[in-house]
Amino acid sequence: MKKIKIKGWKNGKQIWIEPSNLFLGSADFLRPDNMDQVHAMYDEFLKKGGNAIDTAEHYRWAEPAIGKWIEETGRRDELIIFTKGCHPKREARDVKRVNAKCIREDIEHSLETMHVDHVELFALHRDDESVSVKEIMDELNHQIEIGHIYAAGVSNWKLDRIKEANNYAKENGLHPITFNSPNLSLAKPMHPRWPGCVSADEEMVNWHKENDIALLSWSSQAGGFFSGRFTRDHCDDEEIRDCFYNDENWERYDRCIELANKKQKSPIQIALAWVLNQPFNIAAVIGPEKLEELDSSIEGSEIILSQDEVKYLNLEVDHYE
Repeated sequence: MKKIKIKGWKNGKQIWIEPSNLFLGSADFLRPDNMDQVHAMYDEFLKKGGNAIDTAEHYRWAEPAIGKWIEETGRRDELIIFTKGCHPKREARDVKRVNAKCIREDIEHSLETMHVDHVELFALHRDDESVSVKEIMDELNHQIEIGHIYAAGVSNWKLDRIKEANNYAKENGLHPITFNSPNLSLAKPMHPRWPGCVSADEEMVNWHKENDIALLSWSSQAGGFFSGRFTRDHCDDEEIRDCFYNDENWERYDRCIELANKKQKSPIQIALAWVLNQPFNIAAVIGPEKLEELDSSIEGSEIILSQDEVKYLNLEVDHYE
C-alpha cells in the first residue's frame, strides 16, 4: 500500500509521519463486544500494508475498541492513529465545543480510552468561527510540545479559516496545520451530508496542490453511492438520495461503470481510485464492515488512472486517451 507524508514534531524535532494512503475508518464493527471481527479486520489491514486508522472521541465505541485491541495485541507501534475532538456532544448538538479547554479534555480522554500516551494525528472535528485561531493554535501547539500529538490538523473547516490559522502560526513561530480532512469524493454532494461538514471545492483542491499539505478525505466512496446498491429509480437511504441524486452524479456513475468494465474492476473501486489519483498528497478514509469490502478497497487503491481518465470521470472532458 502506498504511503503519504505529513509533517509532524516529536521531542522538539521535525519528523515525517508516513501513513498508508488508506485509513481504516471507525465503521459499526468497531466495538468492544465485537473483538473477533475487530481482530480480523485489523489483522487483514496490517497484513496488506495498511498502518493508519481513523477514529474520533465522538464515535461512541470506536476508541474503547481500539484500546482493547492494543491491550490484547501489543501492536501499538504498528499503528498511526488519527483521532478527532471538539465535536458537539450527542445530547447537546447545538452547543459548540471548539476551544482550548475542549481540545485538552478530548485529547486526554482519547489517550486514556485507547491506552496510549500519544496519537500521531489529531484534528478538530468541527469549527466555531467565533473562537479565535490564536486560542486554537496556541493549545494545539502546547499539545505537540508535551508530546500528546505529533501533528495538528482540521476536519470540516473552511479554507479561509485554515489559511488564517496558518498565517497566525507563521507570524508567531508556531507549528502550522499540516493536514486537512474534508470530504472529497467523485460524487459531489448537493449540500453538507451532516451539519457543519465541509467538502473540498476546486479552490481548496488547488490550495492543496500548491502547498503540498495532505488531504485525508472522509466518505471518500460517497456513502456507497457507487456500490450498485442504488439506482436512479430506487434508493432506500434518504440521506444518500438527498445528498447525491442528481444527473451529474449519475453521469459520473455511468462513466465509472465504463472504466470499471475496461479495467475489470468494480465501479466503487474506480470511484476510490479517482480520489487517490488526485495529483497531490492525498489519502482516503474507508469504512468497510466486512473483510471482502476491505479487500475491495485495498484493490481499488492500487488502480492507476491517467489524468485524462481522472478528468473524464469528473465530467471535465468528454473523452480520454
